[in-house]
Amino acid sequence: MNFQDLLHWIYVIGMIIGATYFWMLSRDPQGVPRYEYGIAVFIPIWSGLAYMAMAVGQGKLTIAGQLAHYARYLDWVVTTPLLLLALGLTAMHRTTKDWMMIASLMAIQVVVVVTGLVADISTVPEIRYLWYLCGVGAFLIVMWGIWGPMRAKTRTQGADLSSFYDNLLIYFTVLWIGYPIVWIIGPSGFGLINQDIDTLLFCVLPFFSKVGFSFLDLHGLRSLRDDASTYRQTGGDRVVGDMFERLGRSKRFRKYRHLPVGQRHSSP
Repeated sequence: MNFQDLLHWIYVIGMIIGATYFWMLSRDPQGVPRYEYGIAVFIPIWSGLAYMAMAVGQGKLTIAGQLAHYARYLDWVVTTPLLLLALGLTAMHRTTKDWMMIASLMAIQVVVVVTGLVADISTVPEIRYLWYLCGVGAFLIVMWGIWGPMRAKTRTQGADLSSFYDNLLIYFTVLWIGYPIVWIIGPSGFGLINQDIDTLLFCVLPFFSKVGFSFLDLHGLRSLRDDASTYRQTGGDRVVGDMFERLGRSKRFRKYRHLPVGQRHSSP
């Protein structure tokens, strides 16, 4: 077994653990809709299967001497729109769901993934980078959607949900920006990193953007419960809730730290 296959198998194990954990968490949903747990369970299952294909030597092809992992794109074309769905459901947790907005962003994300695949299997460098830039353009539209209109949805649903979404969005965005960066510096792009490092990064990024995101998302939503008297917190709920609460307090401090102490609390 070579290093890349080992990384893929480790990733598969991580996805199995993640899917099992979210399924166990769904048995006591604590007010979070069960379909959100279903999304969180399905994402690592699908991703794990795609990476298992690469671990056993499938899901890859060589075109003009260039190795393309098409199984990654089979993973991303399903899981990344579902992650956007989960983010959208969080943004509209206490209000009517804007399905047109969510569906539009999911569809644009499909364009991001498909253009990435076409770029990866293109043999002419100029055409490869053209398709890559098309994907980056679509990606920027997705970023605008989740930072603009979707984020605005949270502003009418309470400061706790708004703050939670902002922090979750930062985590989400930092990881997702990593994908086009790793692609362009890897063997598919400029070749600044070798295939082993490329494989490592494309195991680490998806793990934290899938299992890590769903962990924060579900436990964060559980910590937003209004009927706290009947809420039985798990250790994960407490950790995530406390972490985002501290981040929220830190943001408020930075906002008002230029004011005299007596004015910080009353200022809008």
